Amino acid sequence: MTMKKVAIGVDVGGTNTAIGVVDSEGNVMVKDSISTPSHGDIDRYINELTVAIKELIKSVKLVNSDVEILGIGIGAPNGNYYSGTIEYAPNLSFKGVVHFVELLRKSFPELPALALTNDANAAAIGEMIYGGAKGMKNFVMYTLGTGVGSGIVVNGDLVYGHDGFAGECGHTTLIPGGRLCGCTSKGHLEAYCSAPGMKRTAFEIMARDNAADSLLADKSFKELDSKMIFDAAEKGDKVALEVFELTGKWLGQGLADTVHHLSPEAIFLFGGPTAAGDYIFKPTRESLENHLLPIFKDKIKILPSKLKPGDAAIVGASALVWKEVEK
Repeated sequence: MTMKKVAIGVDVGGTNTAIGVVDSEGNVMVKDSISTPSHGDIDRYINELTVAIKELIKSVKLVNSDVEILGIGIGAPNGNYYSGTIEYAPNLSFKGVVHFVELLRKSFPELPALALTNDANAAAIGEMIYGGAKGMKNFVMYTLGTGVGSGIVVNGDLVYGHDGFAGECGHTTLIPGGRLCGCTSKGHLEAYCSAPGMKRTAFEIMARDNAADSLLADKSFKELDSKMIFDAAEKGDKVALEVFELTGKWLGQGLADTVHHLSPEAIFLFGGPTAAGDYIFKPTRESLENHLLPIFKDKIKILPSKLKPGDAAIVGASALVWKEVEK
């Protein structure tokens, strides 16, 4: 009887940590989550994570005793693949450099592979192992959410750079001296094309046009989100439609820089705002073509991610294990 090989994916988020056991097709067999603590005690957190992972392994083996666990892949903010560390993550309570893989390895010495990277890199590897980038050697993944992350694959390998932190396309300067970005610099792509960036665009348009009749006008700055902008666009709201036009224009400009640097076969877009379909993809494609050198025109595919939104973070993290085992 052949053993069914599976990998464990761990996604360390600002509020929750999602954990799942994933098969070689990218199906999540079982999953769970624990709170990402605000107490800052890393040893306590690693203990809680260990217990949760061991419980999941037990539940999978109850159903399917011939399961072989190949390893654990972890996606985390400011995750460094080279050193297995999380370094100065702004939205986690753990301070400084956390030797995450080293600490977790103590609980799972028998597993062949333990690896960690940042969440956007994990999503790119997930796309390559399980998703729309199967068989592609050169592509880029952009994740649009609270921020704008990216994972770059060149010649079939994820680009980590000299120090493990390559692939911050969201911090390309789009508009010099423009909006304040979450990183405290000004005018970065993230400040315009993330979900909060879209909200800022909506408020700028409403202030500019005194658009009291917009469906978004009665929303407070704190409550407005990209889903509400999409719902308003569906009803023909002018402000919402312009938000998508402008976001696509800016994103296409940023993607053109990426194409000029890397000449990828495709760029995948992932995250909440991409659920808007053509509202975001159409202006992005048009803007990309407008900003490209002639040799790149009509060559680059902009595609929606094929990872399932609910499980993508777990699946992406687990894909790290398959990459490790391939080596």
